[in-house]
Amino acid sequence: MTELALIVAGLLLLVWAVARFHLRGEDLSAFDGPTGQHFSHGPTPSGEHNAVVASLGQLNRVLAGVPRSQQIPVLRRYMDELFPVSNSTATFTPVDAGGVRAEWVQAPGADATRRLLYIHGGAFTMGSPKSHRRLTTKFSEITGGAVLAIAYRLMPEHRRIEGIEDCRTAYRWLLEHGPDGRSPAAKVWVAGDSAGGNLTLSLIAWVRDAGLRPPDAAVALSPATDSTFRSPSLSSNLASDPMIGPLFGWLAKVPGTLLLWYTWFQIRINPRDPVISPVYGDLSRLPPVLVQTSEAEMLRDDSRRYVNRAVAAGSPVRLQTWDHMVHVWQIYYPELAEGREALDEVRKFLVAT
Repeated sequence: MTELALIVAGLLLLVWAVARFHLRGEDLSAFDGPTGQHFSHGPTPSGEHNAVVASLGQLNRVLAGVPRSQQIPVLRRYMDELFPVSNSTATFTPVDAGGVRAEWVQAPGADATRRLLYIHGGAFTMGSPKSHRRLTTKFSEITGGAVLAIAYRLMPEHRRIEGIEDCRTAYRWLLEHGPDGRSPAAKVWVAGDSAGGNLTLSLIAWVRDAGLRPPDAAVALSPATDSTFRSPSLSSNLASDPMIGPLFGWLAKVPGTLLLWYTWFQIRINPRDPVISPVYGDLSRLPPVLVQTSEAEMLRDDSRRYVNRAVAAGSPVRLQTWDHMVHVWQIYYPELAEGREALDEVRKFLVAT
Protein backbone atom coordinates (compact mmCIF):
# COMPACT_ATOMS: atom_id res chain seq x y z
CA MET A 1 0.00 0.00 0.00
CA THR A 2 2.84 2.37 0.87
CA GLU A 3 4.54 1.61 -2.45
CA LEU A 4 1.29 2.29 -4.36
CA ALA A 5 0.84 5.57 -2.50
CA LEU A 6 4.36 6.61 -3.45
CA ILE A 7 3.67 5.82 -7.11
CA VAL A 8 0.44 7.81 -7.08
CA ALA A 9 2.16 10.71 -5.34
CA GLY A 10 4.95 10.61 -7.89
CA LEU A 11 2.50 10.70 -10.78
CA LEU A 12 0.60 13.60 -9.25
CA LEU A 13 3.87 15.46 -8.76
CA LEU A 14 4.80 14.81 -12.38
CA VAL A 15 1.41 16.09 -13.59
CA TRP A 16 1.81 19.24 -11.51
CA ALA A 17 5.42 19.79 -12.60
CA VAL A 18 4.61 19.51 -16.31
CA ALA A 19 1.77 21.99 -15.91
CA ARG A 20 3.83 24.36 -13.79
CA PHE A 21 7.03 24.43 -15.83
CA HIS A 22 5.94 23.43 -19.35
CA LEU A 23 2.33 24.49 -19.89
CA ARG A 24 1.94 27.60 -17.76
CA GLY A 25 3.21 30.89 -19.12
CA GLU A 26 5.25 33.51 -17.35
CA ASP A 27 3.81 35.62 -14.57
CA LEU A 28 2.10 38.62 -16.19
CA SER A 29 0.78 40.29 -13.06
CA ALA A 30 3.08 43.27 -13.68
CA PHE A 31 0.89 44.09 -16.70
CA ASP A 32 -2.46 44.19 -14.85
CA GLY A 33 -2.64 47.95 -14.39
CA PRO A 34 -5.34 49.86 -16.27
CA THR A 35 -4.25 51.74 -19.34
CA GLY A 36 -5.74 53.59 -22.26
CA GLN A 37 -9.05 55.39 -22.66
CA HIS A 38 -12.07 54.74 -20.44
CA PHE A 39 -15.71 55.41 -21.34
CA SER A 40 -18.52 55.64 -18.81
CA HIS A 41 -22.18 56.56 -19.10
CA GLY A 42 -22.87 56.62 -15.40
CA PRO A 43 -22.63 54.42 -12.31
CA THR A 44 -25.42 52.05 -13.39
CA PRO A 45 -26.18 50.28 -16.68
CA SER A 46 -28.60 51.94 -19.07
CA GLY A 47 -32.04 50.62 -19.91
CA GLU A 48 -30.69 49.65 -23.32
CA HIS A 49 -27.99 47.54 -21.74
CA ASN A 50 -30.45 45.95 -19.31
CA ALA A 51 -32.55 44.93 -22.32
CA VAL A 52 -29.48 43.30 -23.88
CA VAL A 53 -28.80 41.36 -20.67
CA ALA A 54 -32.44 40.27 -20.48
CA SER A 55 -32.26 38.97 -24.04
CA LEU A 56 -29.43 36.63 -23.05
CA GLY A 57 -31.98 34.59 -21.13
CA GLN A 58 -33.22 33.25 -24.46
CA LEU A 59 -30.15 31.04 -24.58
CA ASN A 60 -31.35 28.99 -21.62
CA ARG A 61 -34.67 28.39 -23.35
CA VAL A 62 -32.93 27.39 -26.58
CA LEU A 63 -30.77 24.82 -24.78
CA ALA A 64 -33.54 23.52 -22.50
CA GLY A 65 -33.70 19.75 -22.80
CA VAL A 66 -30.96 19.57 -25.43
CA PRO A 67 -28.36 16.87 -24.64
CA ARG A 68 -24.84 18.24 -24.26
CA SER A 69 -23.70 16.23 -27.31
CA GLN A 70 -26.18 18.15 -29.49
CA GLN A 71 -25.74 21.65 -28.08
CA ILE A 72 -23.10 22.92 -30.51
CA PRO A 73 -25.28 22.44 -33.64
CA VAL A 74 -28.18 24.11 -31.82
CA LEU A 75 -26.00 27.03 -30.74
CA ARG A 76 -24.64 27.44 -34.26
CA ARG A 77 -28.13 27.74 -35.74
CA TYR A 78 -29.19 30.09 -32.94
CA MET A 79 -26.14 32.33 -33.37
CA ASP A 80 -26.63 32.60 -37.13
CA GLU A 81 -30.09 34.11 -36.61
CA LEU A 82 -29.35 36.19 -33.50
CA PHE A 83 -28.20 39.44 -35.12
CA PRO A 84 -30.19 40.03 -38.30
CA VAL A 85 -29.18 42.86 -40.59
CA SER A 86 -32.20 45.06 -41.24
CA ASN A 87 -32.58 47.86 -43.78
CA SER A 88 -29.12 47.16 -45.19
CA THR A 89 -28.18 47.83 -48.79
CA ALA A 90 -24.92 45.90 -48.46
CA THR A 91 -24.24 42.94 -50.70
CA PHE A 92 -23.04 39.51 -49.54
CA THR A 93 -21.17 37.49 -52.15
CA PRO A 94 -19.85 33.94 -51.49
CA VAL A 95 -16.24 33.39 -52.48
CA ASP A 96 -13.50 30.78 -52.24
CA ALA A 97 -10.57 32.59 -50.59
CA GLY A 98 -7.74 30.29 -51.60
CA GLY A 99 -9.59 27.25 -50.31
CA VAL A 100 -11.28 29.00 -47.36
CA ARG A 101 -15.04 29.54 -47.52
CA ALA A 102 -15.85 33.22 -47.18
CA GLU A 103 -18.09 36.04 -48.34
CA TRP A 104 -17.43 39.53 -49.56
CA VAL A 105 -19.44 42.17 -47.71
CA GLN A 106 -19.76 45.48 -49.54
CA ALA A 107 -21.64 48.57 -48.48
CA PRO A 108 -22.74 50.89 -51.30
CA GLY A 109 -19.77 52.61 -52.88
CA ALA A 110 -17.20 50.25 -51.39
CA ASP A 111 -13.73 50.54 -52.94
CA ALA A 112 -12.57 47.04 -53.90
CA THR A 113 -8.91 47.93 -53.35
CA ARG A 114 -9.58 48.75 -49.68
CA ARG A 115 -9.94 45.39 -47.91
CA LEU A 116 -10.57 44.20 -44.38
CA LEU A 117 -10.30 40.59 -43.24
CA TYR A 118 -12.94 39.91 -40.57
CA ILE A 119 -12.56 36.91 -38.24
CA HIS A 120 -15.75 36.11 -36.33
CA GLY A 121 -16.03 35.02 -32.72
CA GLY A 122 -17.88 32.09 -31.19
CA ALA A 123 -15.52 30.27 -28.81
CA PHE A 124 -13.80 28.57 -31.80
CA THR A 125 -16.84 26.24 -32.07
CA MET A 126 -19.60 28.41 -33.55
CA GLY A 127 -20.21 31.59 -35.50
CA SER A 128 -20.01 32.26 -39.22
CA PRO A 129 -19.94 35.11 -41.73
CA LYS A 130 -23.76 35.14 -41.51
CA SER A 131 -23.83 35.48 -37.72
CA HIS A 132 -21.61 38.57 -37.86
CA ARG A 133 -23.07 40.43 -40.83
CA ARG A 134 -24.18 43.25 -38.56
CA LEU A 135 -20.53 43.94 -37.74
CA THR A 136 -19.05 43.20 -41.16
CA THR A 137 -21.56 45.52 -42.82
CA LYS A 138 -20.56 48.25 -40.40
CA PHE A 139 -16.85 47.65 -41.03
CA SER A 140 -17.46 48.02 -44.78
CA GLU A 141 -19.21 51.34 -44.13
CA ILE A 142 -16.45 52.49 -41.75
CA THR A 143 -13.56 51.71 -44.10
CA GLY A 144 -15.31 52.47 -47.38
CA GLY A 145 -13.96 49.13 -48.51
CA ALA A 146 -14.79 45.47 -48.99
CA VAL A 147 -14.84 43.08 -46.04
CA LEU A 148 -13.79 39.46 -46.47
CA ALA A 149 -15.61 37.51 -43.74
CA ILE A 150 -14.20 34.00 -43.49
CA ALA A 151 -15.74 30.72 -42.38
CA TYR A 152 -12.61 29.27 -40.80
CA ARG A 153 -12.74 25.65 -39.69
CA LEU A 154 -14.30 25.17 -36.25
CA MET A 155 -13.75 22.77 -33.39
CA PRO A 156 -14.54 20.05 -32.51
CA GLU A 157 -14.79 18.76 -36.09
CA HIS A 158 -11.43 20.33 -36.86
CA ARG A 159 -8.27 21.00 -34.89
CA ARG A 160 -7.63 24.50 -33.60
CA ILE A 161 -4.54 24.85 -35.79
CA GLU A 162 -6.67 24.34 -38.91
CA GLY A 163 -8.72 27.44 -38.10
CA ILE A 164 -5.48 29.35 -37.58
CA GLU A 165 -4.18 28.14 -40.94
CA ASP A 166 -7.40 29.29 -42.63
CA CYS A 167 -6.85 32.82 -41.32
CA ARG A 168 -3.31 32.84 -42.71
CA THR A 169 -4.44 31.50 -46.08
CA ALA A 170 -7.23 34.07 -46.31
CA TYR A 171 -4.89 36.94 -45.46
CA ARG A 172 -2.42 35.92 -48.18
CA TRP A 173 -5.29 35.63 -50.66
CA LEU A 174 -6.77 39.01 -49.65
CA LEU A 175 -3.54 40.80 -50.50
CA GLU A 176 -3.90 39.86 -54.16
CA HIS A 177 -7.64 39.31 -54.66
CA GLY A 178 -10.64 41.58 -54.34
CA PRO A 179 -14.36 41.31 -55.07
CA ASP A 180 -13.70 41.99 -58.76
CA GLY A 181 -10.96 39.42 -59.17
CA ARG A 182 -7.19 39.40 -58.94
CA SER A 183 -5.71 42.79 -58.06
CA PRO A 184 -3.38 44.15 -55.37
CA ALA A 185 -4.84 45.77 -52.27
CA ALA A 186 -4.27 49.48 -51.66
CA LYS A 187 -5.26 49.28 -47.98
CA VAL A 188 -5.52 46.23 -45.72
CA TRP A 189 -6.96 45.82 -42.24
CA VAL A 190 -7.74 42.88 -39.96
CA ALA A 191 -10.44 42.74 -37.30
CA GLY A 192 -12.15 40.17 -35.12
CA ASP A 193 -14.12 39.68 -31.94
CA SER A 194 -13.65 37.31 -28.98
CA ALA A 195 -12.20 34.09 -30.45
CA GLY A 196 -11.81 36.05 -33.68
CA GLY A 197 -9.92 38.69 -31.72
CA ASN A 198 -7.55 35.96 -30.57
CA LEU A 199 -7.07 34.84 -34.16
CA THR A 200 -6.56 38.44 -35.27
CA LEU A 201 -3.76 39.06 -32.77
CA SER A 202 -2.16 35.70 -33.56
CA LEU A 203 -2.36 36.48 -37.28
CA ILE A 204 -0.69 39.90 -37.20
CA ALA A 205 2.31 38.47 -35.34
CA TRP A 206 2.57 35.67 -37.90
CA VAL A 207 2.33 38.16 -40.79
CA ARG A 208 5.26 40.09 -39.30
CA ASP A 209 7.36 36.95 -38.85
CA ALA A 210 6.47 35.64 -42.31
CA GLY A 211 7.68 38.87 -43.91
CA LEU A 212 4.33 39.57 -45.59
CA ARG A 213 2.88 43.00 -46.16
CA PRO A 214 1.55 44.00 -42.72
CA PRO A 215 -2.00 45.25 -42.29
CA ASP A 216 -2.35 49.01 -42.01
CA ALA A 217 -4.08 48.40 -38.66
CA ALA A 218 -5.96 45.79 -36.68
CA VAL A 219 -8.97 45.84 -34.34
CA ALA A 220 -9.69 43.27 -31.62
CA LEU A 221 -13.04 43.40 -29.83
CA SER A 222 -13.02 41.65 -26.42
CA PRO A 223 -10.24 39.28 -27.50
CA ALA A 224 -9.13 36.14 -25.71
CA THR A 225 -5.34 36.37 -25.49
CA ASP A 226 -4.30 33.80 -22.86
CA SER A 227 -5.18 30.12 -23.33
CA THR A 228 -3.62 29.28 -19.97
CA PHE A 229 -6.62 31.06 -18.39
CA ARG A 230 -4.55 33.00 -15.87
CA SER A 231 -6.12 36.46 -16.18
CA PRO A 232 -7.48 37.60 -12.79
CA SER A 233 -10.76 38.84 -14.29
CA LEU A 234 -11.72 35.28 -15.25
CA SER A 235 -12.68 34.85 -11.61
CA SER A 236 -13.12 38.42 -10.34
CA ASN A 237 -15.63 39.26 -13.09
CA LEU A 238 -17.45 35.94 -13.09
CA ALA A 239 -20.56 37.39 -11.43
CA SER A 240 -20.61 40.56 -13.56
CA ASP A 241 -20.36 38.85 -16.95
CA PRO A 242 -23.87 37.78 -18.03
CA MET A 243 -22.72 36.24 -21.30
CA ILE A 244 -19.48 34.31 -20.72
CA GLY A 245 -20.17 33.65 -17.03
CA PRO A 246 -23.12 31.26 -17.49
CA LEU A 247 -21.49 29.48 -20.45
CA PHE A 248 -17.88 29.17 -19.31
CA GLY A 249 -17.90 30.11 -15.63
CA TRP A 250 -17.02 26.53 -14.79
CA LEU A 251 -13.50 27.23 -16.04
CA ALA A 252 -12.89 29.48 -13.02
CA LYS A 253 -13.68 26.57 -10.70
CA VAL A 254 -11.34 24.02 -12.28
CA PRO A 255 -7.90 23.70 -10.64
CA GLY A 256 -5.27 25.38 -12.78
CA THR A 257 -3.21 22.24 -13.31
CA LEU A 258 -6.19 20.26 -14.60
CA LEU A 259 -7.26 23.13 -16.84
CA LEU A 260 -3.83 23.33 -18.45
CA TRP A 261 -3.79 19.60 -19.15
CA TYR A 262 -7.38 19.69 -20.47
CA THR A 263 -6.50 22.53 -22.85
CA TRP A 264 -3.35 20.76 -24.05
CA PHE A 265 -5.21 17.53 -24.80
CA GLN A 266 -8.16 19.28 -26.43
CA ILE A 267 -6.20 21.68 -28.67
CA ARG A 268 -2.99 19.66 -29.14
CA ILE A 269 -0.97 22.87 -28.69
CA ASN A 270 0.87 23.99 -25.58
CA PRO A 271 -1.51 26.52 -23.92
CA ARG A 272 1.28 29.08 -23.55
CA ASP A 273 2.28 28.88 -27.24
CA PRO A 274 1.84 32.39 -28.72
CA VAL A 275 -0.02 30.91 -31.69
CA ILE A 276 -3.02 30.44 -29.35
CA SER A 277 -1.92 32.76 -26.50
CA PRO A 278 -0.78 35.97 -28.24
CA VAL A 279 -0.07 37.66 -24.91
CA TYR A 280 3.01 35.44 -24.45
CA GLY A 281 4.51 36.20 -27.85
CA ASP A 282 6.90 38.77 -29.24
CA LEU A 283 4.74 41.90 -29.30
CA SER A 284 7.28 44.24 -30.87
CA ARG A 285 7.02 45.69 -34.38
CA LEU A 286 3.26 45.24 -34.60
CA PRO A 287 1.01 47.45 -36.75
CA PRO A 288 -1.33 49.90 -35.00
CA VAL A 289 -3.87 47.89 -32.99
CA LEU A 290 -7.04 49.01 -31.22
CA VAL A 291 -8.36 46.72 -28.48
CA GLN A 292 -11.77 47.30 -26.91
CA THR A 293 -13.06 45.50 -23.81
CA SER A 294 -15.63 45.84 -21.04
CA GLU A 295 -14.67 46.45 -17.43
CA ALA A 296 -17.35 43.91 -16.46
CA GLU A 297 -16.37 40.96 -18.65
CA MET A 298 -14.28 37.95 -17.75
CA LEU A 299 -11.81 38.57 -20.58
CA ARG A 300 -11.00 42.15 -19.49
CA ASP A 301 -7.53 41.33 -18.21
CA ASP A 302 -6.70 39.34 -21.34
CA SER A 303 -6.93 42.69 -23.11
CA ARG A 304 -5.15 44.69 -20.43
CA ARG A 305 -2.19 42.36 -20.26
CA TYR A 306 -1.85 42.13 -24.03
CA VAL A 307 -1.94 45.90 -24.52
CA ASN A 308 0.42 46.65 -21.65
CA ARG A 309 2.95 44.09 -22.89
CA ALA A 310 2.69 45.36 -26.47
CA VAL A 311 3.20 48.98 -25.37
CA ALA A 312 6.20 47.92 -23.28
CA ALA A 313 7.59 46.27 -26.43
CA GLY A 314 7.23 49.53 -28.34
CA SER A 315 4.21 48.69 -30.48
CA PRO A 316 1.43 51.26 -31.21
CA VAL A 317 -1.35 49.35 -29.44
CA ARG A 318 -4.25 51.11 -27.73
CA LEU A 319 -6.86 49.97 -25.21
CA GLN A 320 -10.38 51.35 -24.78
CA THR A 321 -12.68 50.15 -22.00
CA TRP A 322 -16.36 50.65 -21.23
CA ASP A 323 -18.27 50.22 -17.96
CA HIS A 324 -20.95 47.55 -17.51
CA MET A 325 -20.95 46.19 -21.06
CA VAL A 326 -21.55 42.57 -22.07
CA HIS A 327 -18.93 40.66 -24.04
CA VAL A 328 -18.68 42.04 -27.63
CA TRP A 329 -21.38 44.62 -26.98
CA GLN A 330 -20.51 46.30 -30.29
CA ILE A 331 -22.64 43.75 -32.13
CA TYR A 332 -25.72 45.13 -30.36
CA TYR A 333 -25.49 48.41 -32.23
CA PRO A 334 -27.53 50.39 -33.29
CA GLU A 335 -29.90 49.71 -30.38
CA LEU A 336 -27.15 50.09 -27.77
CA ALA A 337 -25.64 53.58 -27.35
CA GLU A 338 -22.30 52.19 -26.17
CA GLY A 339 -22.22 49.97 -29.26
CA ARG A 340 -22.62 53.00 -31.49
CA GLU A 341 -19.96 54.84 -29.52
CA ALA A 342 -17.46 51.97 -29.66
CA LEU A 343 -17.86 51.52 -33.40
CA ASP A 344 -17.43 55.24 -33.93
CA GLU A 345 -14.12 54.96 -32.05
CA VAL A 346 -13.19 52.11 -34.40
CA ARG A 347 -14.07 54.35 -37.34
CA LYS A 348 -11.85 57.17 -36.09
CA PHE A 349 -9.00 54.74 -35.48
CA LEU A 350 -9.16 53.12 -38.92
CA VAL A 351 -9.62 56.41 -40.77
CA ALA A 352 -6.40 57.65 -39.17
CA THR A 353 -4.35 54.65 -40.36
